[in-house]
Amino acid sequence: MSNSTTITNDSTASIGVGLSESAVKQLTRLIEAEGSNTQMLRITVNGGGCSGFTYSFDFDDAAGEDDRTFETDGVKVVVDTASLEFIDGAVLNFVESLGG
Repeated sequence: MSNSTTITNDSTASIGVGLSESAVKQLTRLIEAEGSNTQMLRITVNGGGCSGFTYSFDFDDAAGEDDRTFETDGVKVVVDTASLEFIDGAVLNFVESLGG
């Protein structure tokens, strides 16, 4: 299966945020469990002080004016423009193992 990532709103300066095949499968399961087909994965990057950045992953059903939306195989990822500066070009992967 080949993943395709689409930028769904005007963000010509952005490469975007993609999802691996395993991330698409896991997110699809989680979204279906929520019972809503409007859910998107929201990624937020916050300053963490001495520990560096912290990354937040939540579900959201709306994108704001300052957000960019990316879609991979039907799963949408929404990122605010400030956070996008730190993760632009990243591909989110889902791995299930003893290590994390």
